Amino acid sequence: MNRSQARTEARDKVRRRVRQRVRGAQERPRLAVFKSGRHIYAQVIDDGSGTTLAHASSLDADLRKNAAKGASRDAAGKVGVLVAERAKKAGVTRVVFDRGGYRYHGRVKALADAARQGGLEF
Repeated sequence: MNRSQARTEARDKVRRRVRQRVRGAQERPRLAVFKSGRHIYAQVIDDGSGTTLAHASSLDADLRKNAAKGASRDAAGKVGVLVAERAKKAGVTRVVFDRGGYRYHGRVKALADAARQGGLEF
């Protein structure tokens, strides 16, 4: 097993442990974060019905016009504001934050702070 594979498996263990405690309900859905080497993605998910209420990523056309690089903290902040905006349109103001097994640091923290500034409460 190479280092990359070991790191991914370790993150998956943490992700499963976090998901045991974090559940999204209709009144308080889950804001899930996924990051790849190049981009960052965020979804607001109602686990009760299994539906995605809002989503945003650094691949969105709105963000690509502004030339924010996909793997930067600036791009993560813009994704956080965009997902908060879309969640508010869907009627969601309170969420539970699911960091997806990543450390609350760097891009994940930038996305969370921007979502808070965008109006989401968690």
